[in-house]
Amino acid sequence: MPLSLYLNVAVGGVLTGLVYGLMALGLSVIFGVVRVVNFAHGEMMTIAMYIAVVLFAAFKLDPLVMLVPIAAVLFALGYALQAGLINPFINRPEHSQFILMVAVALIIVNVLLIAFGPDAHSVQTSYAFDSYEVGPVIIDAPKLYAAAGAVIVAALLFAFFRGTRIGQAIRACADNYTGALVVGLNVKRLYALTFGIGAACVGAAGCMLVVINDVSPAVGPAYTLLAFVIVITGGLGSLPGALLGGVLIGLTEAMAGVFFTPSAKSMFAFAILVIVLLLRPQGLLGKRA
Repeated sequence: MPLSLYLNVAVGGVLTGLVYGLMALGLSVIFGVVRVVNFAHGEMMTIAMYIAVVLFAAFKLDPLVMLVPIAAVLFALGYALQAGLINPFINRPEHSQFILMVAVALIIVNVLLIAFGPDAHSVQTSYAFDSYEVGPVIIDAPKLYAAAGAVIVAALLFAFFRGTRIGQAIRACADNYTGALVVGLNVKRLYALTFGIGAACVGAAGCMLVVINDVSPAVGPAYTLLAFVIVITGGLGSLPGALLGGVLIGLTEAMAGVFFTPSAKSMFAFAILVIVLLLRPQGLLGKRA
């Protein structure tokens, strides 16, 4: 095969990996602050993808244009979920939290199955088959736009946590729960805000991913598992690590599809996870406890 083919596949994998990284950012934010493992993460992203599908089918609204409103809907959903359902479980044993989030995931999947059925749905935008030629590389327009959006959202998220008082307060809650209580921070409200921000990230990622891939209720658990692989590979609680892990997994999946078969891509993604855990258990950019 010509070298340009491998280069094209690698670029496509990196662009898709940036969207994966944004998806994993939401999970990393939630775990890093709230210390709750969101087993409904991928299922929440499928909600955003279905909202985008419905809006496109009814009003021809581009998912990338509707990114902010859909992310706002997911923020409200995440805030309400944390404030009303998860906060009472914060001080309970971890297995109770796990069971709660698994139950939420199962409810979401089955509601989507009832509402939309098991068949896959897609969005065919006006630029679905457009591409850009840069030397020997041909870049798909949907992947390029989605990756650019993921980078912008990730940059805004980093700026929020570094440069705003609320972001600094959330980081304080993550660093020292007791200390945050002592200085008078409303920790449960900040937890709800954090979960909402994580849900908004996954909502934005869903808007981007739906222009690349089809959506069905069954993909929710697969995306949840993929987000865990990315976050653990990059380092639990590390936001740059989530992006790096997403790019690495996206590139690995793309190249595995060329050298072997597309069905083998998950195998190689898990192989990367195993290698990282053996050589650097805290993840690529994670810190030792």
